[in-house]
Amino acid sequence: MSKFGQLIDDANPLLLVFYNEIDSVSTAMHPVLKDVANAMGDSAKVIKINADKNQKLAEALRIKALPTLMIYKDGEMMWRQSGEQDVNTLIGLIKDHVA
Repeated sequence: MSKFGQLIDDANPLLLVFYNEIDSVSTAMHPVLKDVANAMGDSAKVIKINADKNQKLAEALRIKALPTLMIYKDGEMMWRQSGEQDVNTLIGLIKDHVA
């Protein structure tokens, strides 16, 4: 969990995506997330976390549905949503939180 604290404690926005490999919506989001990461460059990070391999973290964050997306900045959760999102929506949400 201390690594998670270091991960989210950044001045740049961080988009965290909890997924698993058997959920079709989660796997469909992979190309979207790649496009978001490319569009944001160094101004934000996009990190995918496999909920099956990180069960303690998923439980601590009360992940109930996949994919669950969160935006953190300076250690604080700024936005959270479950379900599929499109590239432009995610880029807009991240840009809202860029310093």
